[in-house]
Amino acid sequence: QVQLVESGGGLVQAGGSLRLSCAASGSTCSINAAGWYRQAPGLQRELVAGIISGGSANYVNSVKGRFTISKDNAKNTVYLQMSSLKPEDTAVYYCYVYCFGSIRQYWGQGTQVTVSS
Repeated sequence: QVQLVESGGGLVQAGGSLRLSCAASGSTCSINAAGWYRQAPGLQRELVAGIISGGSANYVNSVKGRFTISKDNAKNTVYLQMSSLKPEDTAVYYCYVYCFGSIRQYWGQGTQVTVSS
């Protein structure tokens, strides 16, 4: 069984930065593809960023130029560096991963990000 542990959320002022981490542990899992979703109260879950094994990444338009997704294969961890944060970035952020050799999608527990104006 693969467990994903998220960390790095919190309260930050507008214009500030946070880095979210998503560490995979448990059964053998080398991260193939991964990404981050977010869900704000009353809104649908939104795909924020995704990354594939070769490192190619994509982002929702609203975060382009401000967020960067990356993964550390040695640490089996995915990161989301968030800069120039805005109040509208406030949401619970969830990571997901796909492990090499598996089509199963694993999810993190979610971490709250709150941006004050």
